[in-house]
Amino acid sequence: MRLLLTTDTHLPKRAKRLPGPLLDELARADVVFHAGDWVDTDTLDLFEARARRLVGVYGNNDGPALRARLPEVADVELAGLRFAVVHETGEARGRERRCAERFPDADVLVFGHSHIPWDSTADRGDLPSAAGEGSLRLLNPGSPTDRRREPYCTYMTAELTPEGLSQVQLHRLPRRT
Repeated sequence: MRLLLTTDTHLPKRAKRLPGPLLDELARADVVFHAGDWVDTDTLDLFEARARRLVGVYGNNDGPALRARLPEVADVELAGLRFAVVHETGEARGRERRCAERFPDADVLVFGHSHIPWDSTADRGDLPSAAGEGSLRLLNPGSPTDRRREPYCTYMTAELTPEGLSQVQLHRLPRRT
Protein backbone atom coordinates (compact mmCIF):
# COMPACT_ATOMS: atom_id res chain seq x y z
CA MET A 1 0.00 0.00 0.00
CA ARG A 2 1.48 3.34 -1.07
CA LEU A 3 1.16 6.25 1.37
CA LEU A 4 1.50 9.98 0.78
CA LEU A 5 2.16 12.24 3.77
CA THR A 6 1.81 16.00 3.56
CA THR A 7 0.88 18.96 5.71
CA ASP A 8 0.94 22.75 5.85
CA THR A 9 -0.18 23.38 2.27
CA HIS A 10 -1.29 26.93 3.19
CA LEU A 11 -3.08 27.64 -0.10
CA PRO A 12 -3.44 30.27 -1.41
CA LYS A 13 -1.37 32.21 1.14
CA ARG A 14 2.05 30.55 0.66
CA ALA A 15 1.57 29.33 -2.92
CA LYS A 16 -1.01 29.71 -5.66
CA ARG A 17 -1.19 25.97 -6.39
CA LEU A 18 0.15 22.63 -5.24
CA PRO A 19 3.40 21.44 -6.81
CA GLY A 20 3.06 19.03 -9.75
CA PRO A 21 5.10 16.21 -8.12
CA LEU A 22 2.81 16.28 -5.08
CA LEU A 23 -0.28 16.08 -7.30
CA ASP A 24 1.31 13.16 -9.18
CA GLU A 25 1.86 11.34 -5.87
CA LEU A 26 -1.71 12.12 -4.84
CA ALA A 27 -2.91 10.16 -7.87
CA ARG A 28 -0.59 7.19 -7.09
CA ALA A 29 -1.24 6.89 -3.37
CA ASP A 30 -3.61 4.37 -1.86
CA VAL A 31 -3.91 6.48 1.31
CA VAL A 32 -3.14 10.19 1.71
CA PHE A 33 -2.41 11.77 5.10
CA HIS A 34 -2.69 15.56 5.54
CA ALA A 35 -1.74 16.90 8.98
CA GLY A 36 -3.52 20.25 8.78
CA ASP A 37 -3.10 23.89 7.81
CA TRP A 38 -4.96 23.52 4.55
CA VAL A 39 -6.11 27.17 4.94
CA ASP A 40 -8.80 26.96 2.23
CA THR A 41 -11.61 24.51 1.57
CA ASP A 42 -10.73 24.30 -2.14
CA THR A 43 -7.57 22.38 -1.23
CA LEU A 44 -9.54 19.94 0.91
CA ASP A 45 -12.04 19.53 -1.94
CA LEU A 46 -9.19 18.77 -4.35
CA PHE A 47 -7.70 16.15 -2.03
CA GLU A 48 -11.10 14.55 -1.42
CA ALA A 49 -11.77 14.38 -5.17
CA ARG A 50 -8.38 12.91 -6.11
CA ALA A 51 -7.39 10.72 -3.16
CA ARG A 52 -8.51 7.10 -3.02
CA ARG A 53 -8.60 7.49 0.77
CA LEU A 54 -7.88 10.67 2.73
CA VAL A 55 -7.02 10.91 6.42
CA GLY A 56 -6.83 14.56 7.40
CA VAL A 57 -7.06 16.91 10.36
CA TYR A 58 -7.36 20.65 10.81
CA GLY A 59 -4.48 22.89 11.88
CA ASN A 60 -4.12 26.14 13.76
CA ASN A 61 -4.53 28.22 10.57
CA ASP A 62 -7.75 26.45 9.50
CA GLY A 63 -10.95 28.36 10.04
CA PRO A 64 -14.50 27.29 10.92
CA ALA A 65 -15.33 25.83 7.48
CA LEU A 66 -12.41 23.40 7.63
CA ARG A 67 -12.90 22.63 11.33
CA ALA A 68 -16.50 21.68 10.56
CA ARG A 69 -15.28 19.05 8.07
CA LEU A 70 -12.14 17.72 9.77
CA PRO A 71 -11.24 16.41 13.22
CA GLU A 72 -8.43 17.75 15.40
CA VAL A 73 -7.00 14.21 15.69
CA ALA A 74 -7.59 11.29 13.33
CA ASP A 75 -6.93 7.61 13.98
CA VAL A 76 -6.91 4.86 11.39
CA GLU A 77 -5.68 1.28 11.24
CA LEU A 78 -4.13 0.09 7.99
CA ALA A 79 -2.82 -3.44 7.51
CA GLY A 80 -2.60 -3.88 11.28
CA LEU A 81 -0.61 -0.67 11.84
CA ARG A 82 -2.27 2.05 13.92
CA PHE A 83 -1.82 5.62 12.65
CA ALA A 84 -2.64 8.87 14.44
CA VAL A 85 -2.65 12.28 12.73
CA VAL A 86 -2.47 15.65 14.49
CA HIS A 87 -1.25 19.08 13.49
CA GLU A 88 0.72 20.29 16.51
CA THR A 89 2.97 18.33 18.87
CA GLY A 90 4.72 21.18 20.69
CA GLU A 91 8.42 21.97 20.79
CA ALA A 92 11.02 19.56 19.41
CA ARG A 93 12.67 18.96 22.78
CA GLY A 94 10.89 16.09 24.50
CA ARG A 95 8.62 15.41 21.51
CA GLU A 96 9.15 11.64 21.39
CA ARG A 97 8.25 10.99 25.01
CA ARG A 98 5.39 13.50 25.00
CA CYS A 99 3.84 11.99 21.87
CA ALA A 100 4.33 8.40 23.07
CA GLU A 101 2.37 9.32 26.19
CA ARG A 102 -0.31 11.26 24.28
CA PHE A 103 -0.82 8.57 21.61
CA PRO A 104 -0.41 5.30 23.52
CA ASP A 105 -2.30 3.21 20.96
CA ALA A 106 -0.55 4.52 17.82
CA ASP A 107 2.32 2.88 15.97
CA VAL A 108 2.87 5.88 13.67
CA LEU A 109 2.16 9.57 14.29
CA VAL A 110 1.90 11.93 11.33
CA PHE A 111 2.14 15.60 12.34
CA GLY A 112 2.91 19.04 10.95
CA HIS A 113 2.97 22.68 12.07
CA SER A 114 6.74 23.32 12.13
CA HIS A 115 7.35 22.88 8.36
CA ILE A 116 10.48 20.99 9.45
CA PRO A 117 10.75 17.37 8.26
CA TRP A 118 11.03 14.91 11.13
CA ASP A 119 11.53 11.16 11.30
CA SER A 120 12.21 9.64 14.70
CA THR A 121 11.16 6.77 16.91
CA ALA A 122 10.02 6.93 20.53
CA ASP A 123 10.75 3.83 22.57
CA ARG A 124 7.96 3.19 25.04
CA GLY A 125 10.11 0.87 27.17
CA ASP A 126 10.65 3.43 29.92
CA LEU A 127 7.05 4.66 30.06
CA PRO A 128 4.43 3.40 32.52
CA SER A 129 2.73 0.26 31.23
CA ALA A 130 -0.50 2.20 30.67
CA ALA A 131 1.29 4.14 27.91
CA GLY A 132 1.39 1.19 25.52
CA GLU A 133 4.14 -1.10 24.31
CA GLY A 134 6.72 -1.06 21.56
CA SER A 135 7.67 2.11 19.77
CA LEU A 136 6.06 5.08 18.08
CA ARG A 137 7.35 6.36 14.72
CA LEU A 138 6.97 10.13 14.40
CA LEU A 139 6.80 11.58 10.89
CA ASN A 140 6.51 15.22 9.80
CA PRO A 141 6.67 15.59 6.01
CA GLY A 142 7.49 19.31 6.13
CA SER A 143 5.56 21.59 3.77
CA PRO A 144 5.21 21.32 -0.02
CA THR A 145 4.59 25.06 -0.37
CA ASP A 146 6.35 26.94 2.46
CA ARG A 147 9.90 25.89 3.29
CA ARG A 148 10.41 28.65 5.87
CA ARG A 149 14.05 28.22 6.97
CA GLU A 150 14.41 24.78 5.39
CA PRO A 151 16.39 24.45 2.16
CA TYR A 152 13.49 22.79 0.29
CA CYS A 153 9.76 22.33 0.32
CA THR A 154 9.02 18.67 1.04
CA TYR A 155 6.54 15.82 1.39
CA MET A 156 6.91 12.10 2.25
CA THR A 157 5.94 8.78 0.76
CA ALA A 158 6.05 5.34 2.32
CA GLU A 159 5.07 1.75 1.65
CA LEU A 160 2.93 -0.30 3.99
CA THR A 161 3.56 -4.02 3.68
CA PRO A 162 2.54 -7.01 5.81
CA GLU A 163 5.88 -6.52 7.59
CA GLY A 164 5.09 -2.90 8.46
CA LEU A 165 6.06 0.57 7.32
CA SER A 166 8.96 0.71 4.89
CA GLN A 167 10.62 2.89 2.28
CA VAL A 168 9.80 6.11 4.13
CA GLN A 169 11.19 8.75 1.81
CA LEU A 170 11.42 12.52 2.13
CA HIS A 171 10.96 14.17 -1.27
CA ARG A 172 12.50 17.57 -1.98
CA LEU A 173 10.60 19.75 -4.38
CA PRO A 174 12.31 22.00 -6.92
CA ARG A 175 12.55 25.59 -5.82
CA ARG A 176 9.89 27.86 -7.27
CA THR A 177 11.12 30.51 -9.62
